[in-house]
Amino acid sequence: MGVVTRTIRCHTRGDGDTIDLTEELASHIAGSGLADGVATLFIGGSTAGITTIEFEPGAVADLKQVLETIAPQGRDWRHHLRWGDANGHSHVRSALLGPSLSVPFVDGRLTLGTWQQVILVDFDDSSRSREVVVQLIGE
Repeated sequence: MGVVTRTIRCHTRGDGDTIDLTEELASHIAGSGLADGVATLFIGGSTAGITTIEFEPGAVADLKQVLETIAPQGRDWRHHLRWGDANGHSHVRSALLGPSLSVPFVDGRLTLGTWQQVILVDFDDSSRSREVVVQLIGE
């Protein structure tokens, strides 16, 4: 049993910018020396989230639209009153999506479905440099 920790760094535009992490994650697994196990991804911070989706423009736009309906940007969020900023929606969207994801890998390959990719969504109201921690546990 072994543990390998890596990072995926990316720069986002904010406002729902969605980044496909699948290839870089697969590369980390291939170079880890592990064959079977679990990859866990975690984004530090409270204005971004990680999930899976079919990474194509329609599905990405649909996700963004649904999150705008559930947690609209223009609403008067209490977070704004406390901190004087305008990203209360970002924190709520991040909490809904969640900061982490675990995906099994077998024979050195992710067990994702054919149309399933691992994505990072940055909900903040401006661009950010993001760092995703990838921890591989396996043998």
